[in-house]
Amino acid sequence: MRCIDFDARFADYARDWVEAHEDEYTDVDEMELAMPQVYQQFLDTPADWLGGERPGQYFDQWDDPALLIGWLGDYLDQGVSVPDMLLNRIAELGEPAAEVLCHLLDDDDATNEKKMLAVTLLRELDSLLPMERYVAWQYERSDEDELCDNAMESLESMGEAAREAMLEGLEGACPAGREALLGTLSHLTPDERVFEGLLALLDARPRSRAVLAACLARLGDTRALPRLAELAQEESLGYLDYIELRSAIEALGGEAPEREFFDDPEYDALMGVTP
Repeated sequence: MRCIDFDARFADYARDWVEAHEDEYTDVDEMELAMPQVYQQFLDTPADWLGGERPGQYFDQWDDPALLIGWLGDYLDQGVSVPDMLLNRIAELGEPAAEVLCHLLDDDDATNEKKMLAVTLLRELDSLLPMERYVAWQYERSDEDELCDNAMESLESMGEAAREAMLEGLEGACPAGREALLGTLSHLTPDERVFEGLLALLDARPRSRAVLAACLARLGDTRALPRLAELAQEESLGYLDYIELRSAIEALGGEAPEREFFDDPEYDALMGVTP
């Protein structure tokens, strides 16, 4: 499909508008404030380069989600900025578009960029269709995985509707996946599996103790206090992790052990201490 660079066309439109109206404004900041109105005017104005179509309505003439989502892929493949109007049109098509986007998630040949955009669009559609997929992605995820993080953001937005699927996914998920799932589950209706899972990860993922402690504090279960207090006294504990552990302990109504960190580089950096 023809991939029109609407951003470039608007840049030309805005440049012409600035030249025609620069005497009406006192400074650049004032002109920038007018840009949203200028952009709306651009969308509503018939364009010769579109055969007289209005840019804002250009994609409305198509209602086949497979065609539009394929077109979206063409934009990405060609390195042309994806028009907001195309994304909006896909979102307007609702559940039929969600089904096609889910097929894209399952396409092994689809680029990460395409899948990232599909996840974002599905979230905007409030679709529950990809729920099981998103949970399954956490089974073998890495610590740094933007696609899995985007999927987790969608699971979080699903809220209680995704709770049971996430709980069931805890057993099959890798440590990084369990951490991601448990972090989201800590915002939902409490479950013993979440409490136990977070406690277990305190030992399995020591670098994540600050995050895990915050999740335990969110649960409000005071049974976590002895283990958190024990960790707060570890000699190898860094200052920043201690601060998070102390916050969690105090949030649960406990009292954290007092520590000194005068030789800790994190403490020195935070306090502006010069070596």
